[in-house]
Amino acid sequence: MKLKIKEIAIFGMLGALMYISKMVMEFLPNIHLVGVLTMAYTLVYRKKALYPLYVFVILIGLLNGFNTWWIPYLYIWTLLWAVTMLLPKNMPKKLAPFVYMAVCSLHGFLYGTLYAPAQALFFGLDWQGTVAWIIAGLPYDVIHGVSNFIAGTLIVPMVSILRLAEKATRKT
Repeated sequence: MKLKIKEIAIFGMLGALMYISKMVMEFLPNIHLVGVLTMAYTLVYRKKALYPLYVFVILIGLLNGFNTWWIPYLYIWTLLWAVTMLLPKNMPKKLAPFVYMAVCSLHGFLYGTLYAPAQALFFGLDWQGTVAWIIAGLPYDVIHGVSNFIAGTLIVPMVSILRLAEKATRKT
């Protein structure tokens, strides 16, 4: 996965876009475009989508503080990337938007559950404490899942824009 200088610049900007989109929407609890952008980047750049993804993760840590809350970011977004990588490349055009919306939504609904192992590890939660932590976060996971489903309508247009931009930059 050797990168060209142009790709380094593009992936840096795409990662920064993820960070900015999250910060702009920070006043809305668990509503953001990070899942949409993760999926769109993965559908276009495949393995190389990990670069902007981890630019985002590092920016979150640098600008918001490295702490225990940050550690799950190292794997939570990678799981969405991995599931997206497993989706068929040649999915029927009429089906693809709904599958992408469903995957993005499922990631939002499961966010607290995916976050829980780190919480259990860092704060010494037993099984019951971990389950209680997940249950306490369910209202936020519902908001996250529903908003990811709605925001998921942007995945296909975002993929089209990225592919068009890629095509245009190949000529330069």
